[in-house]
Amino acid sequence: MKKLILGSKSPRRSELIGALGFEFTIRTKETDESYPADIAAKDVALFIAKKKADALLPTLNENEVLLCADTVVILNDKVLGKPKDMLEAKETIQQLSGKTHSVITGIVLQSTTKETAFTCETKVVFGELSEEEINRYIRHFKPFDKAGSYGIQEWIGHAFIERIEGSYNNVVGLPTHEVYRELQKFM
Repeated sequence: MKKLILGSKSPRRSELIGALGFEFTIRTKETDESYPADIAAKDVALFIAKKKADALLPTLNENEVLLCADTVVILNDKVLGKPKDMLEAKETIQQLSGKTHSVITGIVLQSTTKETAFTCETKVVFGELSEEEINRYIRHFKPFDKAGSYGIQEWIGHAFIERIEGSYNNVVGLPTHEVYRELQKFM
């Protein structure tokens, strides 16, 4: 059995991989998460996940499998990244309020001899949020490390997400069903 390496500092991804029953080690390397301006929004998550995997590939031993992922929120073909500050978080949530957006996670599984890359997309329908509700959410939950400025597992998800089409865990940060299935084939 190969040893699983999670190329992510995300506590949510660690929790989800652990819930799947895999023992793993975390290994990360600071990686530039920029992407070309002309890349399609739906391809950004996989592009960044691949950059993360490429940065860690030289550290892999032959008995290890690396899992790297990146999640993006897309509204109207535009990637809504992690907010820099409270104002940007507020603007992002205001854009999402009352609309449907996509959450796409790109996943790369890599060993010293092979690679598998895939994406998972979930559609999320937000209800309308008032300015007061948005401000309260940002003040209490500080979503500055989250794509799209929100966490579905937090108050905003419980109170304002009307429905989703696709994987709930994908919106949290890792589509567990798809990852489990691919890891079973890969390892």
